Amino acid sequence: MSKSIIVGSTLAVLGLGGMAFGAWQVQEARQPQYAEITGVETLTRSVETPREVCENVTVQRQAPTRDPHRVVGSAAGAIVGGLLGNQIGGGSGKKIATVAGAVGGGLAGREVQERIESGQTITTTEQRCHTVTDTHQETTGYEVSWQHDGEVRTTRLDSRPEGERVRLVDGQPQWKSLSAEG
Repeated sequence: MSKSIIVGSTLAVLGLGGMAFGAWQVQEARQPQYAEITGVETLTRSVETPREVCENVTVQRQAPTRDPHRVVGSAAGAIVGGLLGNQIGGGSGKKIATVAGAVGGGLAGREVQERIESGQTITTTEQRCHTVTDTHQETTGYEVSWQHDGEVRTTRLDSRPEGERVRLVDGQPQWKSLSAEG
């Protein structure tokens, strides 16, 4: 064979090989690239919500008096004391005993009425309210760790990423659903 045929064939083979390699590189560049998601941490904050709680409570109180000056007790005591004092002695001593019995009976009647009224109570139902605070955790976002070409990076997202990998475009993750891409 002639030298020019060999050189021409060699150049043709090398040229075709170079074209094939170039086409392979272009094909490789068009293949989508993905990064592996290595961790997802849910970020939360505590939210406190106050609310009012009311309940009916049975309450006992001293009954209000209809005779705050205890006139009835004093009068009844004075009458009884006067009658008893009138039974003692004779003449002018009887009058003194009656007056002393009336005064003593009035004071005693007043005390008796006070003790009786202090033991009288009324029962009512009252509504009592107080504020309680409910606490719950609210998700604020997600801290996502992902790895590509041996480098681990972290990104904060508002929603949880789907799948175990994320598509990269120009080295940047595209945080969308992978369900349409397989």
